[in-house]
Amino acid sequence: MISNSEMIRIRRQMQRRIRDVVAERRRIRQQNPIPSLAPAPPGADQEVCVADNGPG
Repeated sequence: MISNSEMIRIRRQMQRRIRDVVAERRRIRQQNPIPSLAPAPPGADQEVCVADNGPG
């Protein structure tokens, strides 16, 4: 059986690890902006036509 103080210690350790991972991911995101915000390549907005092959 885990004592109450041991449970508190484990919980704090987990929270610290989660906080560290979140901070690391935030740093990575700030260094590497999301590529979807970049302008679309030329011709990307062209309409695509699909052939109608009849029923079925």
